[in-house]
Amino acid sequence: MAGRANHVVLLGFALLCAAAYPCPPLSSAAATESQAPQTTVSNRFPVPVASDARLAGDGKQTRFILDLDQTISVRAFPLADPYRVVLDIPQVSFHLPQGVGTAGRGLIKAFRYGLVMPGGSRIVFDLTGPAKIANVSMLEAANGQPPRLVLELEEVDRTTFVQQLAPENRPELRPAIAAAREPSLPVSTVPAKQDEPAVPPSPPDHRPVIVIDAGHGGPDNGTQWNGASEKTLVLAFALALRDRIEKSGKYRVVMTRTDDTFIPLDDRVKIARSQSASLFVSIHADALPRREGDAQGATIYTLSDRASDAEAERLAEAENKADAIGGVNLTEEPTEVADILIDLAQRETRTFSNRFAHLLMTEMKTTTRMHKNPLKSAGFRVLKAPDVPSVLVELGYVSNKDDLEHLVSDSWRARTVGSVAHAIDAFFAKRLATAGDGN
Repeated sequence: MAGRANHVVLLGFALLCAAAYPCPPLSSAAATESQAPQTTVSNRFPVPVASDARLAGDGKQTRFILDLDQTISVRAFPLADPYRVVLDIPQVSFHLPQGVGTAGRGLIKAFRYGLVMPGGSRIVFDLTGPAKIANVSMLEAANGQPPRLVLELEEVDRTTFVQQLAPENRPELRPAIAAAREPSLPVSTVPAKQDEPAVPPSPPDHRPVIVIDAGHGGPDNGTQWNGASEKTLVLAFALALRDRIEKSGKYRVVMTRTDDTFIPLDDRVKIARSQSASLFVSIHADALPRREGDAQGATIYTLSDRASDAEAERLAEAENKADAIGGVNLTEEPTEVADILIDLAQRETRTFSNRFAHLLMTEMKTTTRMHKNPLKSAGFRVLKAPDVPSVLVELGYVSNKDDLEHLVSDSWRARTVGSVAHAIDAFFAKRLATAGDGN
């Protein structure tokens, strides 16, 4: 399948980037060669530590300063609609003061940061308007100051801003570039040397593949409340679920992420499809804005063209915009998404998704509080694999005191993980029985 070959190519490219940074990470929107100077990494081990970040300047000129414990390489590039500037850097451990980046200054509205791939971190700046990258540099430690990464921006008009974009990112050129884009070539195989003994192939693994998707990651924190971050809570749950499922030996488990890494939504779908997954489970946690009152309990979502209620529509819209957090341009949907939208007519996949959702609700309500309407549907992009039964589980509301206490509880996590594992066993037992009956 061409899609699977493309996935192998992308995975190989990611590994090369991790080994020889700076390469543009897969989640970047066709990052360009920065015109700014670059510095070499003085010592890649241990991982560089960022201890402070600050903004200075005004609406004409704005400076960003990042304090580090060693020099690093840096690549800077702008993105349009909305106006953003992205810094791609080697993997950094961010030990920044709480709340840094949420308040802007001058040309910078706000900024986010985090790991986007093994070996690579990213800082994304939301701009108040078009701005030019006037300078990006790495300053050596001097006069009692630590090594500092400095980004300087200057106000420009839109025409000047667009001129600094890579051709792939220029709004007026995207249609022509998309039409001329050639498909990726499959990965070639390397024959064994004549003097090397042939290695017998491993026996095929016919166990069902379950893909567990921990939502958000990297610069995309998801919902946050009183110091609790959705990306951290759901990763802990997803890893515990993986360990529980693997212990049985009945399934092969694939994770979309196992650390604080940003994975684009469409790549999560591609992982499930490339692995010929039999089930896709996406783990999340919700929150209501303070002005909208309180809500509590777990909710299970399946895919629908039309949301089952206003809250489901709100949540799906928010989740579907998550790619913008990582600096990815969403103005042009890739071909895979168009294909998926066409293939959504496949009723069998939706039938299996709904069946698992009901089994999951039955099991989960024995161990955790469920929402008053526990089964809902909405147009989540992450559920749009046409041939993989998929559900999205909102474990609870971090904005609810009782739910948050559960989400951070090891004992609650263990009980709830057990109920999800039981639902998975019941789902596959029923599928095997149905297959055996010839239905």
